[in-house]
Parts: sequence; structure tokens; C-alpha cells
Amino acid sequence: MTPLLLSGILFGLFLLAGIRIIFEYKRALKFRFGKYIKTLKPGFRWVIPLVETVQIVDIRVITINVVSQEVMTEDNVPCSIDGVVFFKINNPEKAVLEVEEYKFAITQLSQAALRDVCGKVELDTILSKREEMGKNIKQIVEQETSEWGIDIIDVKIKDIQLPENMRRMMANQAEAERSRRARIILALAEEQAAGKLLEAGKLIDQSPSAIKLRLYQTLSNIAAEKNSTILFPFPEEVLPRNSKEET
Repeated sequence: MTPLLLSGILFGLFLLAGIRIIFEYKRALKFRFGKYIKTLKPGFRWVIPLVETVQIVDIRVITINVVSQEVMTEDNVPCSIDGVVFFKINNPEKAVLEVEEYKFAITQLSQAALRDVCGKVELDTILSKREEMGKNIKQIVEQETSEWGIDIIDVKIKDIQLPENMRRMMANQAEAERSRRARIILALAEEQAAGKLLEAGKLIDQSPSAIKLRLYQTLSNIAAEKNSTILFPFPEEVLPRNSKEET
């Protein structure tokens, strides 16, 4: 192998070693001897091997789970709460140069904000106003991460774990509430039925023949259910006059 051919091969390997392909959803920060030079856009790029290096940053929406946090609410109820954070990098230079590890930093901020927000409200507020709690956590995290070139898109509270005795008490409370509503509905139904019966009684009193028709209807309904002998008190007022004279 001639020196010229060897030099050509080495030069080709040198060129190949500096090739970088950057995807559309990523950005590459180029450093020369450790000093930031510029941010490379997507496409085919080349850097000087051993002299320049690149650090890839994903600019898509990133999801981070907030591990379960032990929180003592304002009404002294212990509970475990976890959540999820959605964020996006809008300034790759700040995200890399201003903070050592932005994912770890956002995770720690979110955990602290979750404990701070949920510890200032009662348990009923956390259970019924999760969206509001998530917005409050988002505002706290945004105040810090805005200087890092990171946008917090949303924060959601996923799950709330309560002690076993507290769950039983809440179940008993819910059952008692349903029983109370059922009794109220039954009482209202009886009140309405009594009103309708009162109106019907007044109508029957206005017409003597109405009581007879109602009596016949009752006998017909009873006879339709079972084929049996029915003893029914029969008032003399409904008998024909001839029958009354014979008796």
C-alpha cells in the first residue's frame, strides 16, 4: 500500500467521522474545544473530529412522571399523590447551558410544588378540583423554568392514595348521603301522592255516582288478578230500590 493511498484512506475516514445527521425534531449544539459555537439545524451536517463535538436536544413534547409524594393536607389527612408534567424546549441553548440536567431539575421542582400546593388545601378540594391544583403547580414550575428556555405545557394530578380507614369513612359518608337523598325523594313522592288523593276525594264527593264507578273498577281489578271468591262489603246505597224493599 502506497503512502498516497494510505493518506487517502485516512482522510476519508476523517471525513466520515465528522458526519452528523440531525432529525427534524432535534437540534444539535456545536462546541469547539468545549466552547459553544452555534446550534445546528436539521439535515446533513459535518463537524471537525476531535475538535468539535455536538450535543443533541429533543424539541418535542416531553413527559415526566412525578413520583408519589407523601402529603399532609390542611385538614391533617395523610395521602400519597402523583402526577405527570408535559414540557417542551423552546431554547436549546439555555436548556443545555443554564442548567446541568433539565429533566432532573423539572422533576425536583414538580415534586416540591406538588407538596407545597396540596399541603395548603383540604382533602375535599384536592379530590374535587384536580384541574385547579394542576394549574397552580404549573404556575410555580413555570416561574423557575422560564429562564431555562423551557415551556411547561401542562401538569396533571394522576392518582390520590388515601389510608384504608379514610376510604372506609368516605364510603360510609357517601352511603349515608345517598340514603338521605332517597328518603327525601320518598317523602316528596308521598307528599305529591297525598295531594293527588285529596284532589281525587274532592272530585268523588261532588258526584255520588263516582264512588260507585270506583267501586266497580276496584272489583274488576281484584277479579282480574286471581280467579277466586271475593268477599267485599257492599253498601246498601248501591243496591236497586226493589232489592231494598224486598229485604
